[in-house]
Amino acid sequence: MGDVMKAVYFSLAEAAYSAGDITQTVIQNADKAQNKIKFQRDNVAGVQLTNFTMHTEGSDNYQLTGLGKGGQTVSRCKDTAQKALKLLVELASLQTAFITLDEAIKITNRRVNGIEYVIIPRFENTIAYVIEELDERDREEFYRLKKIQDKKKIIRAKQKKLADELTAKEAEKAMTPVVDQPARSILEQQHDPDIMF
Repeated sequence: MGDVMKAVYFSLAEAAYSAGDITQTVIQNADKAQNKIKFQRDNVAGVQLTNFTMHTEGSDNYQLTGLGKGGQTVSRCKDTAQKALKLLVELASLQTAFITLDEAIKITNRRVNGIEYVIIPRFENTIAYVIEELDERDREEFYRLKKIQDKKKIIRAKQKKLADELTAKEAEKAMTPVVDQPARSILEQQHDPDIMF
């Protein structure tokens, strides 16, 4: 950029030397802008970037400038200034894009930092709490099952003891002689309690 601007100023000095002072002629011919800048928005990864483009409209108002003397140097000066203007427009477009992307990167970095230092630790704490609670429930369930097994063992031991006692009593009964009791007759009258509905 520095070399182009140096060439523009050098060609302007050449034109002023060869054609004299051309500022009044340029001012009189400048009724409408010949070079116009248009911009459009481009979407790059979700970021709206402004892109500048230069368009030349209309005819050349400065064709006759320097006709009397120094016409070639004036036209070279104009071409050099045109190139510098195009380069300035491209530079402005790039600088605007860099500034916009820099802001988008800063915002993204803030979001990343928020996620990394706030949201993720919260989730990790929640996960650790849930895991701790599940482990506590597993321990409680294991303890409860152990107690149930112990109680079942005690109940089985009691039942076995009772069964052993019953078998011992039945064995005693089997050893004792059976006393005959008279059989009751079905035809005998028995007194049944009344049933009420």
